Amino acid sequence: MRHYSFASDTMRSLRRNKAAMLGLIIIVLFVFMAIFADKMAPLNPLAQNLSNNLKPGFWAHNTKNLLGTDEFGRDLLSRIIFGSRISLTVGFIAVLIGVLLGATFGILAGFFGGWIDEVIMRTVDVMFSLPSILLAIVIVAVLGRGLDKAMIAIGITYAPQIARIVRSETLSVVNNEYVEAAKAIGTPSGTTMWKHILPNVLSPIIVYGTLSIGSAILDAAALGFLGLGAQPPTPEWGAMLADSFHSITGGYWWVETFPGIAIALTVLGFNLLGDGLRDAIDPRLRGKG
Repeated sequence: MRHYSFASDTMRSLRRNKAAMLGLIIIVLFVFMAIFADKMAPLNPLAQNLSNNLKPGFWAHNTKNLLGTDEFGRDLLSRIIFGSRISLTVGFIAVLIGVLLGATFGILAGFFGGWIDEVIMRTVDVMFSLPSILLAIVIVAVLGRGLDKAMIAIGITYAPQIARIVRSETLSVVNNEYVEAAKAIGTPSGTTMWKHILPNVLSPIIVYGTLSIGSAILDAAALGFLGLGAQPPTPEWGAMLADSFHSITGGYWWVETFPGIAIALTVLGFNLLGDGLRDAIDPRLRGKG
């Protein structure tokens, strides 16, 4: 019988999931756009031309600005392309911060238990008592405005959820024979957690992290819309929506529509891929379909 590793089984299951493949294609397209933004963008995303402001795009036979221009005459397509670089970076870094914090404290709580577990979990409960976006706003208010502060704030708000998931997985692993054997021979706690605990709780971390990237991009857009994230003239999708707020009533629908579509597609892509990964990694679903 042919033997398949966990990774190959996961990839085979993922390839059979059409929704997950669609999500992966969407993500790859946006990542490609972010990497090659300098070559793909037709114009400078920061260049202003007030004599060409709020002009419609290709549907009005405007070939220079395919998606139209904003209130400062900046090319909307170029700003969306460069915005993919910023928004994806924010999503990845914010989730990475959340994963590092949450996984670390989750493993510590599950491995040591006792008062360490109590302190960490009660802190998590306090953070859960606040809506994530409100907590992010509070953190940004303390740290100050800016894209880097927004990434830190969003990452911190995701840490409690990841910590709770990882703690639960750690509790199911910590009493296994190989962990008990490692403790019995005097293996340092740090080595045991790194070599025996972390590899066995990595799957839910990957799934939740993938699902969270889309939400992090959405949260970054919300902070940008409130003026707490990326600051003008940075071409970040949420900030672009905030800048277009006053143009909505004037009939200039394209100014807010296309950045909104970019956000929606990116979030959809990560959610589809995350759901597919969850189904592929879940041992109860392995071999089905």
